[in-house]
Amino acid sequence: MEQKIVLITGCSSGIGLSLAIHLASDPSKTYKVYATMRNLDKKQRLLESVRDLHNDTMDILQMDITDQQSIGTVQRSITEGRVDILVCNAGLPFNEVYCASKFAIEGVCESLAILLQQFTIHVSLIECGPVNTDFLRNLKKTEVTDESVEVDAHTRHLYEMYLQHCEKMFQNAAQDTDDIIQVFKEVIQAQCPVFRYYTNSALLPLSSLKLTAHDGSQYIRAMSRLIFSSDENAGKLK
Repeated sequence: MEQKIVLITGCSSGIGLSLAIHLASDPSKTYKVYATMRNLDKKQRLLESVRDLHNDTMDILQMDITDQQSIGTVQRSITEGRVDILVCNAGLPFNEVYCASKFAIEGVCESLAILLQQFTIHVSLIECGPVNTDFLRNLKKTEVTDESVEVDAHTRHLYEMYLQHCEKMFQNAAQDTDDIIQVFKEVIQAQCPVFRYYTNSALLPLSSLKLTAHDGSQYIRAMSRLIFSSDENAGKLK
């Protein structure tokens, strides 16, 4: 049986790293994984995890998803001439820009799903909450004393509350990457995967609020209380 060709972005850490290892380590060698990352200096964790499997089921390539030349180089490096499974996993830093980029992906994927269905190509969104990766540690690297956040005392206080909220979220609701990979595996192996998958049921009430309150105000108030309220109960997911 022909191997399924998998291209994954963001494989230096977190979900991308775990998914690349899981698929490349499959005993049946069902998958040939092209694991990409922006900085190849960070490939050691991946190499150590796959070891002897590297030549048979994985190639590690440099790719910057914001650089068309880099993308073209990877495209030409895929010797099979096709991609069966594309995992767009890389994210932009900083919360507002990060959320905007994910929101854009939602719109693009929804539009593509309608069109690509005509070509028997399935598009799925796998939506995670907090995951135990390097995400929180990288977020906390921006200290409140950095030039980027040298602002008035009230804004600084809000930023500190935001960081505390993130820590609580990770403590109360974070999943391990293995949990996320099981969802990816379900999607990859499905004959006809659905469009949207949630990995964390704790976030469903907030997602439902977006859809049931059409003017958006209830969701905005709920998120504001969740992040910035001093009431401990308001900062918990229900």
